[in-house]
Amino acid sequence: MDIYDQLRRDEGLQLFPYLDTVGKTTIGIGRNLTDKGITAEEAEMLLGNDVEAIQNALGAKLPWFRGLSDARQGALINIGFNVGVVGLLGFTKTLDFMSQSNWDAAADEILNSKWASQVGDRAKRISNQIRTGAWT
Repeated sequence: MDIYDQLRRDEGLQLFPYLDTVGKTTIGIGRNLTDKGITAEEAEMLLGNDVEAIQNALGAKLPWFRGLSDARQGALINIGFNVGVVGLLGFTKTLDFMSQSNWDAAADEILNSKWASQVGDRAKRISNQIRTGAWT
């Protein structure tokens, strides 16, 4: 046994946030999010894991996804990050247009979505990224 084994045993592993016995939001193996939070490095690690998971899911669900430019893949990953992969798959017209390389129609569909009214400038940037194939 070492300190890691001991803390795993005594703290347990919780993969979703919970309130500990004194009301502090906690996750993992006793990480006190209320008082300590996470470091910038931990946030970057989590971001990398999330982007990779979305990228893999989109590659599995959309056979044409991997053939897109990095910027157009990024546009879909960005939306999927915000609304989830299932939510992104609900953008059926946008995805149909993208599968046909009809960038203008796909970009217009993004701007006409309920999502665009919720996220404002983000939707404008993502729409432009789809339209041009360049990072915005």
